[in-house]
Amino acid sequence: MTVVAHPSILRELVERCETLSRHAASDGSPEVARRLEDATYTLCVVTGTRQLDTALSVARGQLADAMTRQQPFHH
Repeated sequence: MTVVAHPSILRELVERCETLSRHAASDGSPEVARRLEDATYTLCVVTGTRQLDTALSVARGQLADAMTRQQPFHH
């Protein structure tokens, strides 16, 4: 059985990782790097992965699946 985090948690973690990645690329401060490392670790744990790019991909897939399940079928 696969555990999937609630979509709101996944969305927040994805946004945090993306934002911090952008800041780390332009800023490079130790504080931003530490916050990115923490967010990356959390997202990896939640998605069962070990690297940020993989974690982001898995999280986006889970978010897309959640959106599909929430949308009523129109025929």
